Amino acid sequence: MPSTPQSSDNSPSSPPRQTSPPQTPPSIELPLPPPGTMGPPAEYVRLRRECPVARLRDEDTPSWFLTRYDDVRAVIGDARLIRPTVNGWSFHPEQDRPDGPELVTMMEMEGPQHRALRRALCEAFSARTVRRRLPRLRENAEWLLDACSDGGPPADLIAGYTEPFPLLVMCESVGIPYEDRDYYLPLADVALGALLTTAEARRVTPLLRDYVRSLIVRKRREPADDILSDLVGRCDRGELDEESVLGFGLSMLVAGYRTTTMFLSDAVLTLLAEPVQYARLRDDRTLLPGAVEEFLRYVPVMNGVVVLQAVENFELGGQTIRAGDAVLPALASANLDETVFTAPERLDLGRRPNPHLTFGRGTHNCIGAHLARAELSVGLEALMDRFPHLRLAAGHSPTWDDASPAKSPLTLPVDW
Repeated sequence: MPSTPQSSDNSPSSPPRQTSPPQTPPSIELPLPPPGTMGPPAEYVRLRRECPVARLRDEDTPSWFLTRYDDVRAVIGDARLIRPTVNGWSFHPEQDRPDGPELVTMMEMEGPQHRALRRALCEAFSARTVRRRLPRLRENAEWLLDACSDGGPPADLIAGYTEPFPLLVMCESVGIPYEDRDYYLPLADVALGALLTTAEARRVTPLLRDYVRSLIVRKRREPADDILSDLVGRCDRGELDEESVLGFGLSMLVAGYRTTTMFLSDAVLTLLAEPVQYARLRDDRTLLPGAVEEFLRYVPVMNGVVVLQAVENFELGGQTIRAGDAVLPALASANLDETVFTAPERLDLGRRPNPHLTFGRGTHNCIGAHLARAELSVGLEALMDRFPHLRLAAGHSPTWDDASPAKSPLTLPVDW
């Protein structure tokens, strides 16, 4: 990492310079996308160039925001950083922990417990298993698109398709009742927004844990052909502990569908904003695998929503990260780094190579990467087949939650 340039004067008449005291680390507000857009935040370009390791203004926990590809790639695989619990990330080790249970998902598990759970899930989330499920994914997509077609045009593609499709896929594969969604979706969204609403995340944690516990009891009594039933069976055979099964269920509720929903929604909006690209992908499906990778790179869903916590002191980008500090690697910024990607601001459906960091790396890389890719691929292909002339509805605009660092449209009115 290049150091900050220092001024110099080599003239013999210049007086000797005194050693400067350590500079105060740059301090910034959490970068947010421009209102009414998916982003990325405009500050990313400047931060990568001038201040790649910046301290966030936070009165409680020192927090560091990382924007360069190399730094982000390094920290998401660094054993000196762990994922703090969803509802306790802003607390120093010296401070009292919050009252009540913590929301521990797969991302926060470490050591033998984490390794055992991932081993148990390997086959369920393998590329081979996902390929077998492709016809069912397509059936789910077409069922939802039938309803969209019957109700429009115009139609809200978010409510009718891009939001329920990944949720339906997750529910069927994991064994979470789709019909319970009105109960658990609001709770899961609060937990997912813990970066901005930590107190609310603590409030909903017992409710989410109780709900997953009720599912475990149900699977033990009436096992089905789903991942959760399999894990409960493994638990009863002593291969897993029940807290691991609970953590997996919480992972699926909090992150097992919502991120894919946001990527699919933003990908569709990006294509509709560039109709030539929509037509190109519609007419040449050989582009689809590469296009999915490009959407995973280009769509800035991962805007500072990954929170890590240092377990020891270390240096990074000229700054001292201390044990207990929070580190926020901005994957969306890393995926736009000019030193890694040619013309990163341009959507290139045929981009090669494309070493994006969206699924992370190391021991906590996304176990659902194959399924997420399949959902994006099937979701886009089914949409283009059903609505080859899809377009944004005239006189209507998408709506947004501008307070969230990770954004996709709340509504997307379309015509065909």
